[in-house]
Amino acid sequence: MAATPALLAPATAAAAPSPSAVIAEVYGGGGNAGATLQQDFVELGNRSGDTVSLAGWSVQYLPAAPGPTSRWQVTALTGSLAPNGRYIVAEAKGTGGTLALPAPDATGAIAMSATGGTIALVNSTEALTCLTAADCAADARIRDLVGYGSAAVREGSPVTGASNTAGVARGTPLADTDDNAADFASGAPTPLNSRDEGPRDPGTDPGAAARIHEIQGTGRVSPKNGRQVSAVPGVVTAIRPFGSARGFWFQDTQPDADPRTSEGMFVFTGSATPQGVAVGDAVTVSGKVEEFYPGNADANGQSLTELTGATWTVTSSGNAVPAAVVLDAATVPDAYTADGNLETQPLQPGAYALDLYESVESQRVQVADTRVVGATTSFNELWVTVEPAQNPTATGGTLYGSYAAQNGGRVKVTSLIPFAERPFPKADVGDTLIGPTAGPMTYDSFGGYGVAATTLGTLTSSGRTPETTRDQKNTELAVATYNVENLSPVDDQAKFDRLARGIVTSLATPDIVALEEIQDNSGPANDGTVASDQTLAKLVDAIVAAGGPRYQWRTIDPQDGTDGGQPGGNIRNAFLFDPARVQFVDRAGGDATTPVGVRKTWLGQAQLTLSPGRVAPADEAWANSRKPLAAEFRFRGRTVFVIANHFASKGGDQVLDSRTQPPNRTSEVQRLKQAAVLHGFVGDILTADPRANVVVLGDLNDFAFSPTLKTLTADGSLKALVETLPANEQYGYVFNGNSQMLDHILTSPRLTRFEYDIVHVNAEFADQASDHDPQVLRVRPSTGSDLLDWLDQLREPWLDRQ
Repeated sequence: MAATPALLAPATAAAAPSPSAVIAEVYGGGGNAGATLQQDFVELGNRSGDTVSLAGWSVQYLPAAPGPTSRWQVTALTGSLAPNGRYIVAEAKGTGGTLALPAPDATGAIAMSATGGTIALVNSTEALTCLTAADCAADARIRDLVGYGSAAVREGSPVTGASNTAGVARGTPLADTDDNAADFASGAPTPLNSRDEGPRDPGTDPGAAARIHEIQGTGRVSPKNGRQVSAVPGVVTAIRPFGSARGFWFQDTQPDADPRTSEGMFVFTGSATPQGVAVGDAVTVSGKVEEFYPGNADANGQSLTELTGATWTVTSSGNAVPAAVVLDAATVPDAYTADGNLETQPLQPGAYALDLYESVESQRVQVADTRVVGATTSFNELWVTVEPAQNPTATGGTLYGSYAAQNGGRVKVTSLIPFAERPFPKADVGDTLIGPTAGPMTYDSFGGYGVAATTLGTLTSSGRTPETTRDQKNTELAVATYNVENLSPVDDQAKFDRLARGIVTSLATPDIVALEEIQDNSGPANDGTVASDQTLAKLVDAIVAAGGPRYQWRTIDPQDGTDGGQPGGNIRNAFLFDPARVQFVDRAGGDATTPVGVRKTWLGQAQLTLSPGRVAPADEAWANSRKPLAAEFRFRGRTVFVIANHFASKGGDQVLDSRTQPPNRTSEVQRLKQAAVLHGFVGDILTADPRANVVVLGDLNDFAFSPTLKTLTADGSLKALVETLPANEQYGYVFNGNSQMLDHILTSPRLTRFEYDIVHVNAEFADQASDHDPQVLRVRPSTGSDLLDWLDQLREPWLDRQ
């Protein structure tokens, strides 16, 4: 039986001694029984005389005894750490305690254990994946790490003595010997922020009285950001009693006349359910105004203006909630956003959709009779459009057809209604929510503005079912691409069966299937395994069970940990092929590091030096990314070159609703390099034989209109087949309610007789085997001779009937 991470022996230090920024103090007992402080915190210290920028950094928390499914929780940092200074990160607030933290320098919502856990200071906002001291020791992003109590992940030995009333603090000066037990000691918590302020009595600084519209102001950032306010009046409109961002919304019943100023506000109570308030209560609230940036601060999304550390008084109950602002095609501007830094600009709600949504932040809004443009996810959310005429697809979605077509009518819908009372609707793209859906306007890191519904419309199905494509004819070669989303033997058999039925029924058993995201035999376990034969064999067996052929496969195992994707998964491209229909031309020698080349035969034909072989695997373009897999096939005596791809992901790009516009697409740099390398390789084939049949396909992680695709098609050596479809059918992936293209099939000039089909079986449906739709190309490869091709066409009708 494999040992769990908690039972592993201690390893070497998880972070090299830091010369500057370190964790100075950790306290997880805030608000617990007997605690004086109301809130958990992590305090950072600077051992050096230089300023340390914390932009893009985070503090992260892991339970003391992590299991295989444990995940690090992340709080992003901003600003900087002054020379020899301190910095407070406020975390979850409890219901007890009498003293508030000093004004925090960063705020999260992590409910830390009082007695044991691990805190890491990380030079990244991406969640760590290490679950053992050894693995964390190998992660260079970790700048400092503290394990307390019985923490399995720690430096040296964990420091003991943490409790509801005691934290653990580094001694003075801030020593870092890489042994937590030696560097830290337990004692009463002593939080100190960057302004050298300590704990405070919440009642000693009430702040000035204010109204919600004065706090919200005419821009995105509150004019009272960071200040205490008191006696803010309003009526409670909704309560969020679940998750790590609990709280309630309230709204002023005496609005001002300025359309730029929202009349709603969210009161953040952290992991504690707000007590003593109900919808319809008239309240006065006091607290600190803060701008909260959900999720990854580097994503550069919008902020939410909130009240934190709040106290409130109910003055009456049973009041009517204010009427909702109607969002529809008449009220939402067609233009999405202005350019520039949006936080420095006054709102223009009559001109831009993003400005309108910000102007009603936390205020009650309503959408009605809306079409679903993003299917229900596993997080119980869906997307609708309030502008049904805005770039509609053929099946009822909303097409993202250019960088300037952001589709401001998209609105996310979540629910505040208990699921036991009203299950969240399982909606597909093209369905409709009939009747009103109303609640506070929210913003989150998973897609932007949306309605937290207290009233939810009734779902009406469009009756759509997953599509099927036709079977290929005898003289047609069917080549498909399918991103199977991190497939490994640890997945349920049901996923393999779903994918198999899709290949057999929906895709009509293509002759060749290029697969992306095939994981190694141990899946996400980071154990050094790289082989994927068990993954592929399990899929082939499922295809046979579904009535399909017994495909053979070819792939090349990557070097461990070098191809990106889910840590430990070692995703790669692979080919399935039906040996009864096509012949795979095997040429030995292909491995993870040897590049495939092109040579010209004495007959004037192109030939790969390796089959399968990886394209330029050592080129910097493929760093931490999947390498293209090239292969030769023979079909009816003709050679066909097929190159399977999975380009670098869009991770790290700024979000579509970024607070700086247009958003920065940093990941595009690598894809442009990859496109150039791949284009050059195709050029080598066509230089050797301009008549060659070449098919380039896979998950290129970029749009049909992107510079990446323009690089691949620049000189006409490849044609993007998506361009042959009507504009409203050019999609195979749906993200945040936008139907778009990430997967592609491209062909060389000689392949002129074809049919191309994006088979919609996943992306538009709540029930999906993958988040990508597969695609299939049915093509009649060229013989290389115009005369022979013409004679072939004469024989094809007879051959197809055989």
